[in-house]
Amino acid sequence: MNTLLRPAAALFLLLVSTVTLPARGEVVDSSASGFTVRNRVRIAATPEAVYDRVVRDVGGWWNPAHTFSGDARNLSIDDNAGGCFCEKLKNGGSVRHMTVVYANPGKILRLEGGLGPLQSMGVAGSLTWTFAPDAGGTVLELTYCVGGYTPGGLQRISSMADRMLDEQIGRLKNLIEIGDPAGGGKK
Repeated sequence: MNTLLRPAAALFLLLVSTVTLPARGEVVDSSASGFTVRNRVRIAATPEAVYDRVVRDVGGWWNPAHTFSGDARNLSIDDNAGGCFCEKLKNGGSVRHMTVVYANPGKILRLEGGLGPLQSMGVAGSLTWTFAPDAGGTVLELTYCVGGYTPGGLQRISSMADRMLDEQIGRLKNLIEIGDPAGGGKK
């Protein structure tokens, strides 16, 4: 290979690998009374653009399997303090998944509440989205802290919450970067 092409080829491979990196999550802490999970991903878009897709197009990237209605298009986020991460149900009902407590567009979005099965438990949760600029893109980090009580303890739920959130931000990345939340047809 021509020596002038090697740096260009290396740069291309670096860029391709950066764009296709999957979301990375971890259970930071877990006990019977609570847990913290953290998920990070780099997305090739500005923090403002990523924030906008999170709140304005949640139905475009959230997996419908993690909804009560089975249709992610029924989801919405009102990114004002007191605003609702809500879902419309087919029979005219609704679900409040979380409440917005802090919104700083392009920087931070914080919601309170229990996602999915946590909603029916005696727990409190805080989900913080941070949007940090990174050379040509954004490092998106989600931290979900949950504490409270449920029979059998909360540590058994931490890895499920981590995987679910990891999947959601992976789908967001796919939608923004390749136009398909499922990443080319995968679920």
